[in-house]
Amino acid sequence: MATTNDLKNGMVLNLDKVLWQVLEFQHVKPGKGPAFVRTKLKNVLSGKIVDKTFNAGTKVETATVDRRTMQYLYRDGEDYIFMDMETYDQIPLTPALVADAANYLLENSEATVSVHEGNPLFVELGASVELEVTETEPGLQGDRSSAGTKPATVETGASVQVPLFVNVGDRIKVDTREGKYLSRA
Repeated sequence: MATTNDLKNGMVLNLDKVLWQVLEFQHVKPGKGPAFVRTKLKNVLSGKIVDKTFNAGTKVETATVDRRTMQYLYRDGEDYIFMDMETYDQIPLTPALVADAANYLLENSEATVSVHEGNPLFVELGASVELEVTETEPGLQGDRSSAGTKPATVETGASVQVPLFVNVGDRIKVDTREGKYLSRA
């Protein structure tokens, strides 16, 4: 058990026997009335995102989630095969569990897999990854009021908006949370 004052981003709560991950929270103390905590929660199984408000100091049940570093090995049909770096067990994960992380997974790359009572819940990547641009059109400089961007396909197959100076073969750094170009690698 924890109180709403102890909430942190990424924490997993067990509300009415349903697991919810805290995406963001805000402690609000209005001029009148009691303080409260406004949260944005994501259902771990369905991916549904809801806003929920708690009174400050309310007790909430936290779920015991084990975060394990695993290595992505390969795809086997629909499943993604990960290997636990400590036990060397190979675990198949469904596309629903991998979700958006699939856009930035390269073979032999490491990811954090969150496990609750032996069941994998979701896959988390680092804040950014380095990927090679495999396809993009040449950037044409023209007169415009702001910096131009163009679509580029990276080696995982994901599409990212990049500046005009990025060419095929360049390595770029991509934000895994928003899928945005950060810089050249």
